[in-house]
Formats: sequence, structure tokens, C-alpha cells
Amino acid sequence: MLAGMKHGTMPSVSRTYAGFQLERSGALEILTLDRPDRLNAIDPAMARDLTRYFREKRDDNQVRVIVMRGAGRAFCAGVDLKASSEAAPDQQFGNAGVRVELAIQSANREFVLEMRRCPQPIIAQLHGAVCGAGLALALAADIRIAASGARMNCAFVNVGLGGCDIGVSYLLPRLVGASVASLLILTGEFIDAERAYALGLVSHLVEDADGLDEAGRVMADSLLKVAPIALRLSKEALRHAVDATSIEAVVAMEDRNQVLCARTEDFHEAMAAFFERRPAIWRDA
Repeated sequence: MLAGMKHGTMPSVSRTYAGFQLERSGALEILTLDRPDRLNAIDPAMARDLTRYFREKRDDNQVRVIVMRGAGRAFCAGVDLKASSEAAPDQQFGNAGVRVELAIQSANREFVLEMRRCPQPIIAQLHGAVCGAGLALALAADIRIAASGARMNCAFVNVGLGGCDIGVSYLLPRLVGASVASLLILTGEFIDAERAYALGLVSHLVEDADGLDEAGRVMADSLLKVAPIALRLSKEALRHAVDATSIEAVVAMEDRNQVLCARTEDFHEAMAAFFERRPAIWRDA
């Protein structure tokens, strides 16, 4: 387990983003949502900086895997409704007018799009409340690990809004199917971690939140064993394959990626390491 990775402890790094902290360990970066007094609910500053962070990752060749987790009792309880209610009246959702409210919507969903676009696989460590925008964060990750006490829901419909928001209606049916997604989106009901695991919404369960960091590190280590360019191209191909118009379109991207990988030094290193039965030493070249 990483130093400073025990659940509930914070890394000793300078804060450069609103609402979350970062810690590096080699090619792994740990993003800790850090508003525990608000159950890590997302306020406007945090939404903007999450977008900025994941956009910056597009050009970051040093970080190869990202772990996202929440400080305190929850992963993320959604959008911070208290912060929204305390905004000036002409900036409050429902009172600000269509132009302003579309801008608010854009700010509250752009980080999900950037998570999908960033080339690094994202592991989400889920515990406690995973609600609304917090569920969107989890769904936008590539791999989800959950503590048994985690509870998730599409909270939007419970506050008088449509249940389809922040990309959830796109991502959720692709993970659990249209029938289950319809139930969760239309009712706002909670789904517990065991049910989520049975449906494939999460890929790994741990008994309690204290085990999440170790499970996350094991998963990260398995990803870091993959050649860097192969890992990035694999995430890209998976993202495009979900919406591909045909198997021919998917195979064309697969062919392109395999040829690109085969032209790197890391491919030849991987082959040598395989036959010599040793770990590969990546140069990302």
C-alpha cells in the first residue's frame, strides 16, 4: 500500500485544484476528492477544476493510470445543492434563465466528457454515498472497485429534475442494460454494492472502505504492467467501439492500433520479456 494511501488520510502535497488533492507514485496519480464535510459534493469551482485536470491529462505522458477516491465518509454525494442555493438569485438553477442555466449544465457535465477523453485508465474507489454527479464520476471511470457499504443512485429525479443527466443515461445502460438502467434512472432508487457487483457495474468488492486503497493499488499495478502506448490505445479503442457503426469499423481501429504498437521499442521489449520470463522495462517508445 502506498504511503499516505490509507483510507481517510490525505497526501501532503500542495493544493492546486479546488475540491481535490493529488499524489504521485511513479506513473500512478491518486486524485482524492477533498470536501469531506460536504460528502465531497461538487461545487462550481470543483467542477471547473475537475474539467481542467482531466483535460490536462491528454498531454501528460508521465501519468499512466489514475485512481480516484473520496476523503471521509463518502465517495461523492453529487452536486452541492447547498452551494447552488447560496448563489446569487440570478445565478440559481431554476431562476437564472435558459442561457445561464445551460452554462451551469455545461460546467457540471464537462468533467465527465474529459474523463472519457483522457488517455489514462481511471480506477474509481467507491464507498459510502455515490449519488447523482458522484455516480456520473464513477460511471465515467474505466474500472470501479466498491466497498460493501457503498450505495449508488441517480439522485437527479429525487430533486425535481429529469433522471437523465451528466452522461448517466448514456453510460449506465451500456454497463447494466436498458431495463435496470430504466429502473434506476426513473425511480432514483439506491442500488447497493453487492447488487452492483452482480450486475457488472463494479468489477471488484472489498469488505470495507479500509481495503479500497490496497485493492486500488493492486488493480493499478496490473495496468502499469501493460506497455504505455498499448494501454492508451486500448482505452481509446474501447471508447470508440461502444458507438461504432459496425464490426468493420472496430476492426479497422484495432488493426491501426496493432500496427502502431508493433512499431514501438516497447513491443520488442515485451516480446523479449515474454520469452525470457521476466518483467518488461518500458521506455514508452
